[in-house]
Amino acid sequence: MKRFKNILALYGDMIGADDVFHQAVALASANHARLTFVDTLPERYTTDAEVKERLKRLTRLVPAIKAEGVSDVDVKVLVGQPFIEVIRQVIRADHDLVIASADGGRSLRDFYFGSTATHLMRKCPCAVWIVQPEQLPNYSKVLACIDPPPGDDGESELDRKILDLATSLARSGEAELHVIHAWEVEGPDRDTMRSEISDAMRQSILAKHEDKHRARVAALLAHYSLADLKHETHLPRGAPQAAIVQAVDEHGIDLIVMGTVCRTGISGLFIGNAAESVLSAVRCGIFTVKPRGFQTPVMILNDNEEQRAVEAHV
Repeated sequence: MKRFKNILALYGDMIGADDVFHQAVALASANHARLTFVDTLPERYTTDAEVKERLKRLTRLVPAIKAEGVSDVDVKVLVGQPFIEVIRQVIRADHDLVIASADGGRSLRDFYFGSTATHLMRKCPCAVWIVQPEQLPNYSKVLACIDPPPGDDGESELDRKILDLATSLARSGEAELHVIHAWEVEGPDRDTMRSEISDAMRQSILAKHEDKHRARVAALLAHYSLADLKHETHLPRGAPQAAIVQAVDEHGIDLIVMGTVCRTGISGLFIGNAAESVLSAVRCGIFTVKPRGFQTPVMILNDNEEQRAVEAHV
């Protein structure tokens, strides 16, 4: 997969840091990409000595990284709120991918709620790969979560981005590709389904709407040559969160590719809803992407306001 060329990996003393390290190095080596490892420290009570010690720890990683074929390596220690400083670094250096652990914080609250991971999924302007602790760098089954809208003939930009990435990941990892689209009855038929109707009419309505959604997915997949990939398509009826979690369990999915910002609608994926619910419910990696035009709420400070950052260029 030759897609990402400027990767940032969040590394520190959180659970899963070693998993982030191995995944980031493997991907950077495969992509001949620039790789930056960053650690973060809170601004309050942090001393210069602590910053320098963290920087030394990061610098010790460099020989092992270069031994894996990654020649362009940088390390940084950022001081401040972790997700804010990571996003500022993304903006400053134009990173195209962030890799972080599902446990992106150091507090008990962060451990249970994954605050850094969820903030990055919501607000980071580039793609974010959340690695679960003890997840192997190699993955065998990739799940692409799509939501093609009515009448777009397979041209949904976010869905295309998800499938571009998922097919690329599946090919590079020689993995199976699974495509899922959760759907529900739409329009006036939704009210009809709540009425007292015969089983035959209910089944007829369900079949009609499933066929419509199947046609949308087919129009989208028609843009891809999948003959070289083992692949399956799943069209469960119901909420996307539950459908994705069930598919992960049933099919042994290692990596989910999904959007974290999407339109509203019955089967839409929402910030703070599907992606984050899935993150808290599965033990596999989640690769999230944003639509074109997404704007992060995090701002770069000017020179007088910029928080302290110590950098080592190797």
